[in-house]
Amino acid sequence: MQDDQPKGLSPQEAIELLEGHPQAVLVDIRSSMEYLFVGHPKGSVHIPWIDEPDWVVNPHFVTEIRKLLLGGAVCDQDTGCAPVILICRSGKRSLEAGKALINEGFKTVYHVEEGFEGDLDEQHHRSSTGGWRFHGLPWEQC
Repeated sequence: MQDDQPKGLSPQEAIELLEGHPQAVLVDIRSSMEYLFVGHPKGSVHIPWIDEPDWVVNPHFVTEIRKLLLGGAVCDQDTGCAPVILICRSGKRSLEAGKALINEGFKTVYHVEEGFEGDLDEQHHRSSTGGWRFHGLPWEQC
């Protein structure tokens, strides 16, 4: 892992980290519509990185993550706050959002490389070759 990038995790590694570190938080950074109607990991917190109606980067993203962590997490100067695991659809937005957190001083930032739905397959379908849902990890939807 480079110092300016979040550490990539498989969906299974992410759930193992969550189970092994109860203070860790899983943040689903997809749009509100994706979170509600496509589904999301059980226990995840929703803080969009890019959302409707303007589809621009959320200018309050870092602040919202800080509020989430300071609401119950212990932070110290050397190790930072509780581990933050970011998840999006396929791992691309979570990588960018993770870089933004690291650039703002967060120390333990991870992202789920396959995301919630994984990459497109040959038929342009998701959730058929990778992702949180493909691996049968706990999820829910509206």
